[in-house]
Amino acid sequence: MGDNNIKVTIPWGKEYDIWFHSDFGMLSDYVKDLGFSGKRICIISDDNVYPLYGDTVTKELSKITEDVTSIIFKAGEENKNLDTVKEIYKGLIGYKLDRKDLVVALGGGVVGDMAGFAAATYLRGIDFIQIPTTLLSCTDSSIGGKTGVDLDEFKNMVGAFHMPRMVYMNVSTLKSLSEAEFASGMGEVLKHGLIKDAVYYEWLINNFSEINDRDPGILSDMIRTSCMIKAGVVERDPKEMGERALLNFGHTIGHAIEKYMDFGLRHGECVALGSIAASYISYRRQYLTTEEYYEIRDMFVPFGLPITLPDDADRNRILEYTKADKKMQGGKIRFILLKGIGQAYIETDVTDEEILDGIGELIINDEGD
Repeated sequence: MGDNNIKVTIPWGKEYDIWFHSDFGMLSDYVKDLGFSGKRICIISDDNVYPLYGDTVTKELSKITEDVTSIIFKAGEENKNLDTVKEIYKGLIGYKLDRKDLVVALGGGVVGDMAGFAAATYLRGIDFIQIPTTLLSCTDSSIGGKTGVDLDEFKNMVGAFHMPRMVYMNVSTLKSLSEAEFASGMGEVLKHGLIKDAVYYEWLINNFSEINDRDPGILSDMIRTSCMIKAGVVERDPKEMGERALLNFGHTIGHAIEKYMDFGLRHGECVALGSIAASYISYRRQYLTTEEYYEIRDMFVPFGLPITLPDDADRNRILEYTKADKKMQGGKIRFILLKGIGQAYIETDVTDEEILDGIGELIINDEGD
């Protein structure tokens, strides 16, 4: 794969690289180049990921410092809360990390969000880097500096924008993912095409067999393209004042489904369902043709993603959860719709009835009220 990188430049002077490799062999060199040789480094991970890669990453970082420690918390979205962050703070204090030291987020989206939020708020902010190990975190959550935790039923309600100093992707870690976890990542990947790049979306569809087989070359091209799409949006709108909101396509209803199902579905699966509902609303507004809508809906299936909810799902309850979405402004939801494949836009007048219809489209035997 070579030393391929994408440089992300944020308007207020922040700049960082996203590196693509097939192992961890260059990690210590890059961390050294960032100025952390001889500094304290704390790896934050969960009990799923650390047993797989923790020793390797520790050994690699130990080439540049004698002080590499780790904090491991229990895996799962249900642990993405302030109680876990408190334990991370205690660990950082115990290890005596100061503002010149470094936090390393090793894991998927939950780890990246938690470690990033802890780094953003510990001592009013210390540096961190992202080492994503899932397709979801490689193509989405590790890029752009969004960090945060859930507060009761409010997903990502407490958070901060805190840009990483670097993102290091060892794409070989994706080989260890279960089929369901890999499919979850594809929910976000397909979203990138749907909101910004119709040609990329068609490429994904045309290469679904190779993607599902995890062909290294195809996978590398896919991850790089998705990263370029997200990085471009982040550069233009780092704090989600406008365009960056387009990345939330499928997330308003998706997050509501995630909570309604008590996190029994993976994030990317819920994004897929939310994307179908949003596409249906777009179709009913005559922004998408019949053919476009059904292609969007049906093409989640070959990637192992759901397109329906259980027959007994309560669409009114799911609607209630959408009202807890942090993207509300002035009591109105900033909803992302499509005016065509690759053409997302922000809408603020989506009605409750439209949202109920979108959710109902996911429930095969839904008869409405």
